[in-house]
Amino acid sequence: MPQTPQHLIEADGLSMHYTIGSRQVPVLRDVNLRIAVGTSVAIAGPSGSGKTSLLLLLSGLERPGAGSIRIDGTDLGSLDSDGLADLRRQRVGIIFQSFHLLPSLSALDNAALPLQMAGASGAREAATEMLRRVGLGERLHHRPSQLSGGEQQRVAIARALVHRPRLLLADEPTGNLDDQTAESVRELIFSLNRELGTTLVLVTHDLGFAARCDRVLRLHDGQLHETQETQDRHEAPITGQPEARRDALPA
Repeated sequence: MPQTPQHLIEADGLSMHYTIGSRQVPVLRDVNLRIAVGTSVAIAGPSGSGKTSLLLLLSGLERPGAGSIRIDGTDLGSLDSDGLADLRRQRVGIIFQSFHLLPSLSALDNAALPLQMAGASGAREAATEMLRRVGLGERLHHRPSQLSGGEQQRVAIARALVHRPRLLLADEPTGNLDDQTAESVRELIFSLNRELGTTLVLVTHDLGFAARCDRVLRLHDGQLHETQETQDRHEAPITGQPEARRDALPA
């Protein structure tokens, strides 16, 4: 019987660049990363530091120029595009800043998509339950244009979690929301993450949001650095009650 890996994410020597005209612009340089099963990790840094690029690599939506990534014991480099799509459908949920809901579908149909694409039975029933858990039980049949920004993001969260993924990747999930709505979405993400036992990787420039995670990593000049605040409990899994919120990161 295969052994469950201690680390859900193992990345070694990741490098990535973009080509602009005749120039190659480095984005990530020799990034190494280990994320333990069941933990929450924030990747912070200024705009343009490569946070979203790293998330795209971890999701298999982009390929690194060099290096390797293993998700839940699977080497992404060994998978073709269909294999990567299967991995995302089965084990990865993604929350985008811009929601990416299909405008012609209801909240229910948007949330059910991952299960329907995987050919799972009971997709609409599972999506209905997840939408109720995110507070949209009365909005099942509304289309995105009939929902507020916060409601659309809740649909996106339900869609990302409906198949109970091992890994949840969130890219600036509150970036397009007002402060009050953003706070309710933050609380929802962490509440569901604890409840479902999902490993969370959160990309954000919001230091207060990042500080709620078990670990905070910073991207600077294409390289990833553990903050001093989390070095002593590097890779430690969640074993008890969630920690009290920290209001700020160290300078």
